[in-house]
Formats: sequence, C-alpha cells, structure tokens
Amino acid sequence: MISRDLYLQEIGPFIDKPLVKIISGIRRCGKSAFLQMLRDHLIDRGIPQDHIILINFESFTVADLTDASMLYKHIAGLIVGPKRYYVLLDEIQEVSGWEKAVNSLMVDFNADVYITGSNSRLLSSELATFLAGRYVEIHLYTLSFSEHLHFRQQLRPGIIPDRYQSFNEYLRLGGFPLFHTAEYHTETAWKIVYDIYSSVLLRDTIQRHNIRDVELLERVVRFVFDNIGNRFSGKNVADYFKSQQRKIDINTVYNYLKALESAFIVYRTPRYDVKGKEVLKTQEKYYVGDPSLIYAVMGYHDRMIGGILENIVMLELRRRGYQVYTGKWGELEIDFVAEHTGSRIYIQVSYLVNDATTLDRELNPLRGVKDHYPKYLLTMDKTFRDNIDGILVMPIADFLVER
Repeated sequence: MISRDLYLQEIGPFIDKPLVKIISGIRRCGKSAFLQMLRDHLIDRGIPQDHIILINFESFTVADLTDASMLYKHIAGLIVGPKRYYVLLDEIQEVSGWEKAVNSLMVDFNADVYITGSNSRLLSSELATFLAGRYVEIHLYTLSFSEHLHFRQQLRPGIIPDRYQSFNEYLRLGGFPLFHTAEYHTETAWKIVYDIYSSVLLRDTIQRHNIRDVELLERVVRFVFDNIGNRFSGKNVADYFKSQQRKIDINTVYNYLKALESAFIVYRTPRYDVKGKEVLKTQEKYYVGDPSLIYAVMGYHDRMIGGILENIVMLELRRRGYQVYTGKWGELEIDFVAEHTGSRIYIQVSYLVNDATTLDRELNPLRGVKDHYPKYLLTMDKTFRDNIDGILVMPIADFLVER
C-alpha cells in the first residue's frame, strides 16, 4: 500500500481531539485504503491494535449492522475499560441512522471516531443536527500528478519517470488510484471508470435524491461534461434541451447539479469579480471530480483539452487548500482566482502559446490586475518558462509538482 502523506499530514493535528473526523470523497478515490493507512499510522504511534476498531460497511461480514442500534451494540461490545479506543467506520452511509450511533459513541465512551462517506449532503445535514461544531471534514481527491509520479516510481522500481511524458499519461489515465498500482491500457481504464461512474450515479445520486427521470439526469451530465471550462447557466441548459425537443425546468437543472455535486461527480466553481471584489451569483463553471469520468462517458476528444487542463489545475488548487473561483476582470476572464489564509494567486491555463497573439491574449487579463499576488500562465509547452511583466509562464507539469 502506497502512503498518501498529504492527507495523513492534514488529519494529524486532529488525532485525539474531541471531534469526529470525516473523510469524504468520490467512490474509489482511496478512502478505504486511507483508513487502513491511518490504522497503521496509529499503530506506529504506539496505539495497541486491539484498541483500533476498523469496520468497512461494504463488506458482507458486517451485513447485519444495518441500523444505528445494531452498530452501537456491536462497537460497545468491543470496548473494554476506560482507555481510549479508535473507531474507524468506512462508508458509514450504508447504516441507517448512523449519526445517532456516532453521537452516542462520542458521549458514552472514550472514543476517537473517524468515518468515511461518498456523499457530501449525507455528511453535512445529518451531522449538523447531531454533532454541530464537533466534527471536521478531510476531503480526499483522486491522485494528484505528484502522487501519480510517486505511484509510478513504486510500480516501476529503478526507473525515474520523465515528468512531461508522465503528465501526458496522467492526462489520459486520470487519478483513480486503482490505475496507478498496475499497468492498464487507457481504453480498459475508461471502461472501469464508467463502472465507477455508474455506481456513483446510482447509489449516491439517483437513490439518495430519489431522482425518477434517470435518462434526463444522464443528459444533464453529458451536457456538463461537454462544457467543462465554459461559463454555465441553467437557462443555457434549458435552451439546449428545448432545441432537442426536450423540456426541462431550470430549477430541475440546478437540483440535478446539486445532487451531482453532493456525490463529488462535479465541483461548482463560483465566479469572482476581481475589480468589484465580490462573488457573482451567475455564470459559474463546473468541473469534474476526475478527468477520466469525462473520457468514460464522452470518449476522448482533442477539442476538450483546454477544459481538461483547467480541470486538473482546479483540482490541484483545491488539494492545496485554496478556495477556487473563476475570475472576471472588466470584460476579460481569468481562469482561476484562488485564495487561502489571506493569500491569493491568479492563474491562466492555455494548451499552447506558440505565437505572440495567443500569448498576449492569455497574459492581458493578468496584466490588468495590479496587486502583488503571484500570477501564472500555465501551458503544455515544456520548453516555455519565462517571467513576463511579473507573470510566471511555466509548464503545467512543473506547477503541479513545485510548491
């Protein structure tokens, strides 16, 4: 098992604190493996193995633990004495009323509780009722490019991967950890991702939100996937469906999008007016939880490369803890305005800038912003690295591994 140190470092300060630790993320992003890593980490810290209770609710061995009462009784029977126990519960949403059991464990025992789940709404509304102010969320993403390089080094010992060649591989393969522990042809990988996508759509979207018109939901998904990196409005979607002789209410569009967000299939990126210093209510953008989801549903098309590159950068910024927006500077667009603990960065993403006209077009929105925060133009051109008017132009692959 290859460690994901970024998340162990993130959760470290909360170990032994009186908070429920929630590890959220799309299915198959590595949450179960992370709980096992966390168990090993606790053992390395000197915690006795018999004081660590790890339960995976997707396992048939615990199929009878279907409700909160059964879960509570099961765990209570494993706790002996007043010493602290570490309770790790994987895919907790499979248990009806689980939040009551978690709350009681915190109240009745000296327990440090960690849970994972694949639906953000599940881990917000119920917990807000029972554990208000007593939980912290750690969001797990699919593999970053840095993790991809690390996994590849473990898979191919003795071979130092070429960064730029590896980025092309990462671009086509995506970041689901499964594909980085063995060799997969891209077509095979996309077929497996489609199965993951179908499972997420059914279990964490359709069933969770009682969506009846599945065919219409899938059409909305395809529209979003086909417009990654483009400004978005519910009216645009409704007008598109109208042209296809299908009617859809704008409220239905946004309800479907919220359901997709809650399952981490898509991430909404609000629009920020840099001049006006305000978050705008319309014309946001949507990106996917992993680029391979687009390939699995839509196939790979070169015309999508710009949006895919933006998607990779957006996910990386979120991994680094940034609040991410798309930017508006007057009439010009900035791909990303990202803020974190009082700092900010501006980013433009372009496939290639191999002529002066393209270069100026990409730089001009950043040139207009006159503050002291870092500004980047990221490109697939591995030979183009420069500082132009205070804007650092560099390969995307370098930005993803250099901090």
